[in-house]
Parts: sequence; structure tokens; C-alpha cells
Amino acid sequence: MGDADDPGFEEEWTVDATVRSDDAYLVQRFTLQAEADPEARFESTTDRCSIGSHPSNDLVIDDATVSRFHCEVLIDDRGARVKDMGSRNGTRVDGVRVEEGYLKDGSRVRVGRSTLRFHVAGQRNRLPLSERRELGTMVGGSVAMRALFAQLERVGPTEVTVLLQGETGTGKEEAAATLHQLGPRAEGPFVVVDCGAIPPNLLESHLFGHVRGAFTGAETGRAGAFEAADGGTVFLDEIGELPLDMQPKLLRVLEQREIRRVGETETRAVSVRVLAATHRDLRHEVGAGRFREDLYYRLAVIRLVLPPLRERPDDIPLLVSRFVDEMSLDRETELRLRSPAFLAELRRAAWPGNVRQLRNHLQRAAIFEEVPPLRPKAQASLHDLVEVDLPYAEARRRLVSHFERAYAERIIERHGGNVSAAARAAGIGRSYLHRLRGRGDDDP
Repeated sequence: MGDADDPGFEEEWTVDATVRSDDAYLVQRFTLQAEADPEARFESTTDRCSIGSHPSNDLVIDDATVSRFHCEVLIDDRGARVKDMGSRNGTRVDGVRVEEGYLKDGSRVRVGRSTLRFHVAGQRNRLPLSERRELGTMVGGSVAMRALFAQLERVGPTEVTVLLQGETGTGKEEAAATLHQLGPRAEGPFVVVDCGAIPPNLLESHLFGHVRGAFTGAETGRAGAFEAADGGTVFLDEIGELPLDMQPKLLRVLEQREIRRVGETETRAVSVRVLAATHRDLRHEVGAGRFREDLYYRLAVIRLVLPPLRERPDDIPLLVSRFVDEMSLDRETELRLRSPAFLAELRRAAWPGNVRQLRNHLQRAAIFEEVPPLRPKAQASLHDLVEVDLPYAEARRRLVSHFERAYAERIIERHGGNVSAAARAAGIGRSYLHRLRGRGDDDP
């Protein structure tokens, strides 16, 4: 602890970041001011601020060394923090380069050659909360989920295009189905396309259809997803996996609302609402050149972020109750899965696979009384993993081995056990990912 009388002591910001009421989430207001440009100033009205050189950012910095989507400032129950968005030149907080770093009142955030001052304002911003604890097939009484429900309730009845962002297993498809059910096209079809599961050479046909003879094996013509969804909603899941050569074709459909089947010269009009989802941050993908900027803006008219399960542990009893009710269980098993001790164990877990992992765990626990232990939220710190009794080279090798095995396990869990999808996301080969997953402390 520092001493306030010490001239080197810098007082921390201790104001509560958030306050909750029955119908609202009150978030501390903050400002960001560029030191060299009095015009570059931002005062928050929500819980976040995007920063970059692109004009769509909340705070636009006219600096060639600042990336289009450079970083984002977010404030929630954990306080205020800045997250780098994969910028070229990095983000620094009080002189330290960070991927994600906490802010205090007066912190200096450096982006490119520009420096911003972060300050806490005296007021709070009011974010509405839904009165519901269930919406569609989604369940949650936490502030994070009630805030999401309020957004879904507001956006659902419109025709607006929505991009749903969240980790694998957080319920993006359920959120999309809820938007469809709340909307004016609820009586129409709801067609799901998993862009990450369809081979690239078949994706155009799957989306837009084909005529007979368009390619080898096309013995009959067929309608694509957009035609099948006519009058309803098409949901493009894992849109971040869409190949670059397919992106302008999708953009043209979104702009013109007409499709051309593969092998056909005439276009066909379609009337659909478009929803999309991804586990990636597409702003980062735009900056890296892996996703078209114009397509991103066509999809992200409204961007909704689904919270991971580890950030809403209070929802676990509600989720367990829902899943147990859906299962045909004997009385003894049901009581065991609803017991306080079992629920307490679930609340302590990290849940890298989120709600999907929770459902799978409950299904295993219903069959076997002994199931593999869950990984707790609090993992060993880097300090704990460094073995100073060993020579430097050996200690370093073991630490790298810990990281490689943990990374492989986590990314495979995030992709629901699909090693191919995990390898693509990691940018490495399947066989190499398998080797990392099986690597132990004694491996050479």
C-alpha cells in the first residue's frame, strides 16, 4: 500500500463503477481528451468508447499512426479498462504497453503518437434493464443478461440488421431466434447458415442456390438459404469465417436484396431480414485485412455482445433449473443436480465453453455420479508456474509447455471439440494443435 504523504504515491480511482436499480444499470460516466487536440474529446453516454482513425469510432483520432479500430474503453463492475483491438502500433497505459489494462482517474492512454487523458465524470449513465428473466429460449437474471434482454426487446420488433458477437457457446443462435420471434417476420421462415461448417467451394451454392448443370454433381437446381428465407430471416452464423472471395458477393446481396443462383444469369429478388453472429471481433479482422470494412458496416448496423458465462455466475442456478426440467431424470438424480453443493461447484468453474459446456456437463453428470473435475476460475498465476529451482532454460521450457497445452485445450473447448475449426482459428495445422494438446512437462 502506498502512503498519501509520499510524493511518489498516485491515488487510485475508488469510485464505484456501477450501481444497480430495479430497472436500470447506472454506469460511471467518463471522458477522454486528446492532449494535443482540443477538438478530440469524448464524453460517454453508455458503458464504452471505441477509438481509432475511422470516422465510425466514438472518438476519432486524426493520426496516421492510429489504426482504423485501435482500442476500446469499457467500464463495468470490474472498473474501467482499455482493450487493444489488434492495432499496428499498440496501446499504452501510463507508459506500459497492454493488450488489456485497467484505468484510473487521470490515466494517460497512448495510441500511436497521440495521448488521451481518461477522467471520471461526476454523473452516471443509465442503461435500461429488462424486467424479464427469460426471453425466448434464453435465461438470465444477472445484470448482464437483463441489459441484453432490454436491447433485444428494443431491436427485435424492427427490420434492422444485427451482428451478434460472443464467445462460442454463449447463445448467439438463441439470441438470433429471439430477434426473429420478436420481429415483424416471426411467421416467416428462420434459416440458419453456419458459414464455418460449409466447405468454401459449396458456400456460394448453399447461400444463393444453383441451377442444373452449374457444376459437377448439380443434377437438379436448388434454392439457396436466402431464397428459402424469403419473407423471414436468414441467420449467418460464424460470419467471421466467410472466405474473402465470398464477401463481395454477400455484400451485393445485402445492398440490392437480390440473388443470382450459381450458373444463372438472371437475378431473383428476396425479402429477408439478415442477422449474423461471430465469436471474433470483426473490427480486429477488418484491421488485419481478413474482413471487408464495407461488409462489416452492412452487418453491424446494431452490434450486440453476449456475455460469457464466467461473467454471470448468478445465472447458473436458473440455467441448471431449465436444463434439468428438459431432461427425463429420476428424483434422486434431479435432487443431486439441484443440490447447493453441486451448484456451488458449478459457480466456481471457468466455463470456457460457456452455456453449451454447462449443458453438456449436466448431461454427463446425470448419467455418471463421478465426472471429470471442472477447471476453476482462479488458475495458477504466472508467478506460481515459474520454477526457480531449475536452470533458466529448463524452467522456460516447462513454462512454455504449460502455455501450449492450456492454449490448445482452451481453443478446442471454445470450438466445441471441433479440432479443425480450432486449428483454423489458431492459424496452425490440426496435427500441430494435437501435439500441443498432448504435450506434457516431460516432453522434449
